[in-house]
Amino acid sequence: MNLQSDKEWWTQQWIDLLNSYRFKKRLERARNYARQGNVLSIEFKEQKIIAQVQGTAPEPYKLSLWLDTFTDEDWNFIIKTLSERAIFTAKLLAGEMPQNIEEVFAANGLRLFPFTLDDIHAKCDCPDPARVCKHIAAVYYLLGDRFSDDPFLLFQLRGRTKEKILEELRQKRGKSEDERVTETKQIKSEKIQSKDLLTNPRTITSATQETLKIEQFWEYNQQLDSSLVVITPSPSNETVLDVLGHIPLGASADIVMNYFQKIYQNVSQQAAIKALNQGEDEYDS
Repeated sequence: MNLQSDKEWWTQQWIDLLNSYRFKKRLERARNYARQGNVLSIEFKEQKIIAQVQGTAPEPYKLSLWLDTFTDEDWNFIIKTLSERAIFTAKLLAGEMPQNIEEVFAANGLRLFPFTLDDIHAKCDCPDPARVCKHIAAVYYLLGDRFSDDPFLLFQLRGRTKEKILEELRQKRGKSEDERVTETKQIKSEKIQSKDLLTNPRTITSATQETLKIEQFWEYNQQLDSSLVVITPSPSNETVLDVLGHIPLGASADIVMNYFQKIYQNVSQQAAIKALNQGEDEYDS
């Protein structure tokens, strides 16, 4: 039995919660009960813990502990969120508690670990009227070791067994993988189909006509009607040289800029003349 609970963080978190209890003498007696074997049995029955602790009376005291369970809807959201985090799924499938597991529950407005001792419900049939008697506290300490061996017991107390969680995670992850594979195959198929449609127009069917229209919206492989081509000067007098701005060449900047402007003007004129001549030739033919 390891009452220091220094093996896993979730075990230590449980023990730290108990150590926050303000009645320290009662906790010390509870630790002695746990060390001396006074806790005769601890059983997890569905969402409750049933235990027997030998006290000063001849018959052992019976007690039970439980947490508030989550609804099926809550668990559906939790499993979905877990399945979207590959590292969480991998660790849980390996029997480990992910370090940031509370992020998943917090994202769904919940907590896996109790926030205070008030969140842990307990009942003991001993005559001690305290909410946390030494018998309950002794079981608390030993539960740390149980959680260390099987972190899924915390999930069970919240309403989901280990088997159920792993099954749902595998299904979610498997479905996600299948969806990705299906999507990849679909994309490849569409690319092949589009290529085939462009090279073999006769293969176009009614089912693919709409897709083809969208994919080829900006494509036009026929000769343009020259009468539709209109060449006009730029609506702005601003040129590329104006956009580039001042050339940092010191005193020579103005000379270079004037030279470039003459070249730019000459090239623009020649391009316009060539385009107009070509358009007239095509139109006459």
